[in-house]
Amino acid sequence: MPVGRLFLKTSAVSKMFSRNSFIASKPDPSKPNMLRVGLAFGSTAVLWALLFKQHRTDVHEYKTRNGLE
Repeated sequence: MPVGRLFLKTSAVSKMFSRNSFIASKPDPSKPNMLRVGLAFGSTAVLWALLFKQHRTDVHEYKTRNGLE
């Protein structure tokens, strides 16, 4: 049996008999994890605030370098 074919068979067998040991059950969509939702939205808001702050400082530096201000 060629080596490539052997690897294909072992990967197919291991996929059939393996399961994800980190997830015990599927998450219930009717009960969202509010901590994770809050962290996701909070981190997004912080990143947008940092983006706007950086843009504002970049525009100010551009204007001062080009004598527009």
